[in-house]
Amino acid sequence: MRKSIRRTAVLVAVTVLLSCTVACADPDRYDVIIRGGQVIDGSGAPGIKADVAINDDRIAAIGELAGAHADIEINAAGLVVAPGFINMLSWAVDSLVRDGRGLSDIAQGVTLEVFGEGWSMGPIADTPETREMLSNFLEGDYKELPWTTLGGYLEFLENKGVSPNVASFVGATTLRIHEIGFDDRPPTPDELENMKALTRQAMKEGAMGLGSSLIYPPAFFASTDELVELARVVGEYDGMYISHMRSEGNRIEKSVEELITIAREGDVSAEIYHLKMAGQQNWDKLDAVVEMIETARRQGLNITTDMYTYVAGGTSLSACFPPWASDGGNDALLERLKDPASRSRIVEAMRSDADDWENLYFGAGPGGVLLAETGESALQPYVSKTIAQIAADRGSSPEDTVVDLVIESGNTIGAIFFLMDEKNVQKQIRLPWMSFGSDAAAVAPEGDVLNQGAHPRTYGNFARLLGHYVRDKQIISLEEAIYKLTSLPATNLKIRDRGLLAEGYLADIVVFDPDTIADHATFENPHQLATGVLHVFVNGEQVLRDGQHTGALPGRVVRGPGYQPDPG
Repeated sequence: MRKSIRRTAVLVAVTVLLSCTVACADPDRYDVIIRGGQVIDGSGAPGIKADVAINDDRIAAIGELAGAHADIEINAAGLVVAPGFINMLSWAVDSLVRDGRGLSDIAQGVTLEVFGEGWSMGPIADTPETREMLSNFLEGDYKELPWTTLGGYLEFLENKGVSPNVASFVGATTLRIHEIGFDDRPPTPDELENMKALTRQAMKEGAMGLGSSLIYPPAFFASTDELVELARVVGEYDGMYISHMRSEGNRIEKSVEELITIAREGDVSAEIYHLKMAGQQNWDKLDAVVEMIETARRQGLNITTDMYTYVAGGTSLSACFPPWASDGGNDALLERLKDPASRSRIVEAMRSDADDWENLYFGAGPGGVLLAETGESALQPYVSKTIAQIAADRGSSPEDTVVDLVIESGNTIGAIFFLMDEKNVQKQIRLPWMSFGSDAAAVAPEGDVLNQGAHPRTYGNFARLLGHYVRDKQIISLEEAIYKLTSLPATNLKIRDRGLLAEGYLADIVVFDPDTIADHATFENPHQLATGVLHVFVNGEQVLRDGQHTGALPGRVVRGPGYQPDPG
């Protein structure tokens, strides 16, 4: 009898305890509540006034949460609450190794950096040459490689600690260098099979697809057939082909045809990196290019584009030279520049409006090529000057000045090329399948960074869209702009659980003032952060508070649709 009474008493006590646990738990308690903002969810739908709640790394609730409480509460009255922005073309591959904050992009609301424009940080061979290259590129001492695969690099960033999320395409250039080096020749059958195997490995590691940059050697040396073979592997894993096309100027129609061919024969979706009509003689080609893309889309191909919001591009000064000059790599290029006969051929090619390669120098002219950065301190005074100005200072021709600068720097000079038309920039922003990428690093305007030039897109690409083009020029609506910055690229990349403000989605969130968001970087004075973004959350953790970086580094690897976790 006593045992029965004790057992009953214990059961009653446990029942009461469980009942209290359920009843006493606060279902309206969250980690974070962002209150009273204009919620623009990324779908393109009109914004609504609502509260957004976060628990752990997920969006827990959206709506009227007046009775709820949170450890952190943010008053977003008069502000826009949106999904974090996706940078479709990021070159933060090395800057995030040096400084994981990614401040220039975080300050604009970017929460995902997508790498892989032709070059990727894997697969790479563990050789003395590779270690030296990485040491120079990453400004570290790499006696042993910390990674050799693309997946290994991305995990290296996550483990090191970065503020934004990171993702990458596998670079067609990187695959070519791994098997062929810098030579101008097709791969052997065995080399091509090895490139396909490396592509398959990268897709299983989470690559978004295959990225190419076909105006630059050695990528220029790849044939369409070679790229189709690699794209077919990507198609097996539902990935994307994305390309800096062979031409953005004189041969742009043929280059779009090549991209469409690769998409069709490779059975993949495809995106054009930083769509532009380069060179004044090509500005009137935009309508024809748009119709080519629309025709392909009507035929069932998923062709999309991205862009940056400026009339100038940026790349190496050596892009002024014909691709054959770089056959064999950088040392071979420098030797040709020093050889009088080869130098003469190169200078003559620079002066010609070529159809068989992308002559950026001719398209911009010496007054339209601005030195942005150099690894040689003796040349630092020339940063932010045009080639025409430097040539006048030196008393030499503009073409010889370019050659001499590349020789003197060892080919470490970055340049800005003024090539595009502002009217076309505005027309492109309106295209329904257009997203955005900075084509730049993610840095903080401090320390050694201030000793270099930069393209203003480094600091202003996304803020410029929302401030200058949306608010001031009213080119598109704010809802459409946020859609193009969030769910459109997330859908194209086949990313799940990001790109929308929706319950259950990962909490990548930006809170900004639509009346004040603005870019401040200029070509003359680029190192200026954008303003107007007040709060940024990445995976539920606040990385920007009242416009100031919190020091948090919660970024994660975002993997593509073919990802297969290592069973080990």
